[in-house]
Amino acid sequence: RAGYLYIGMDHFAKPGDDLAVVQRQGRLTRNFQGYSSAGDSDIVGLGVSAIGKLGPIYAQNVKTLEEYYGRLENDEIPVMRGIELSPDDLVRRAVIQALACHFAVSKESISIAHLIDFDRYFAVELAELKEMEKESLVTIDDEWINVTPQGRLLVRAVCAVFDRYLRAERDRARYSKII
Repeated sequence: RAGYLYIGMDHFAKPGDDLAVVQRQGRLTRNFQGYSSAGDSDIVGLGVSAIGKLGPIYAQNVKTLEEYYGRLENDEIPVMRGIELSPDDLVRRAVIQALACHFAVSKESISIAHLIDFDRYFAVELAELKEMEKESLVTIDDEWINVTPQGRLLVRAVCAVFDRYLRAERDRARYSKII
């Protein structure tokens, strides 16, 4: 009622706000910090425990001031850990990005960009999404997956279907027993 638009995942903005404008233009992005109007930019993490992103690589700095400044004084980069995304991580990131930012993903676009057959590559995920389709959260056809207006408030759950790390955690929890 106050004139805010739902951007996604707990984010709202006025129609003239940068986030709303770039979403209408199809240029909204999301990264580990949230939604962004700056595009898929590299991010330099400065400071204790900061996270940075350079292309397909994420890195996190050390967690204490003593270690952070110690490394800088020794002309060392204060990175504690990092990861380079695999081709599978990249295709999943693209699908999740499209769903989270635009509430839709083109199967053909992902197939062409990542040299996959979308329906075959994501057969398990599409089967899981069929349950969400029964609940009217998504629609699925030969070309698109669309998040319905009522599904938009649950877009995080729709995106989670494509997160293989969450799937592995769920599977471990389902089949692991404490003895």
